[in-house]
Amino acid sequence: MQPRNMSMSGVVDLAAVKAAGEAKAKAEQARAETARQGGSAAVPPSALVIDVDEAGFERDVIQRSTEVPVVIDFWAEWCEPCKQLGPLLERMAVEANGRFVLAKVDVDANQMLMQQFGIQGIPAVFAVVAGQALPLFQGAAPEQQIRETLAQLIQVAEERFGLTGITVDPDAEDAPGAGAGAGAAVPVGPYDSLLEAAMRALDAGDLGGAVQAYKNVLAEDPAHPEARLGLAQAELLSRVQDMNPQAVRAAAAENPRDPAAQIAAADLDLVGGHVEDAFGRLVDTVRVTAGEDRDAVRLRLLELFEVIGADDPRVTAARTALARVLF
Repeated sequence: MQPRNMSMSGVVDLAAVKAAGEAKAKAEQARAETARQGGSAAVPPSALVIDVDEAGFERDVIQRSTEVPVVIDFWAEWCEPCKQLGPLLERMAVEANGRFVLAKVDVDANQMLMQQFGIQGIPAVFAVVAGQALPLFQGAAPEQQIRETLAQLIQVAEERFGLTGITVDPDAEDAPGAGAGAGAAVPVGPYDSLLEAAMRALDAGDLGGAVQAYKNVLAEDPAHPEARLGLAQAELLSRVQDMNPQAVRAAAAENPRDPAAQIAAADLDLVGGHVEDAFGRLVDTVRVTAGEDRDAVRLRLLELFEVIGADDPRVTAARTALARVLF
């Protein structure tokens, strides 16, 4: 895994949006499967602090981060500041009551993870949210600063990725054979192989393959949330990959009533993280068009809503603005 910095400023990129959709879908799938089996999704308090190694990192950190933020404490036995920070983070994890999980990584035993995260000194604390790595702080830090950082992490995980944490049952017992670093199994859904193929295609730049894989899922399950999101993203990327941004923006500026010009510029806006600009551009174009032109703009706006997600407040605001224009 190559760690990526995740901005907490609210700027949207497609990788974050993709991860958010996957996180929501997988968390919902896990809860549904647990409910179907008549089990409880609650975990014992001991599951809030785990020891993680390179062999189990994908399972215990990456997969788990689709349901709950995972804070990683890189430490070593010889590190005196680590001995002060570690117990503090463990206490905060318990106090958070399932809003995040603390994963402890001994750097002496896991040199590859240390290199992958680019760590120059310890203690170093990262988080992984929906598969994305985020540096939190390095070295000693005041307790209040740590609490504020973790509070911000929890807020971003919930608002941007829909991760509300896991349920903790203080009376629950560890499953036989479970120990530090043992991750809960993630239920396998009927379309997981197709979704995995789509994600591999996206990573390889095969947008056509990703589009087809998502369409294959939707052919069987038209309401599948992850496939709907993935298809909207893959189609957006397909549309913009061969665009000349300067030419597209010049055409949009010269032709404010041209639906095709404004639609193309809105796609570029969204890919560039200018969500409000993209939505505002298309709402304004709906206002000044009619008939088939208006329908084309409205439908593209609805597609872009799919990319960002219905729960995003910017989508809610744009839907309201669109309703005012239409009605």
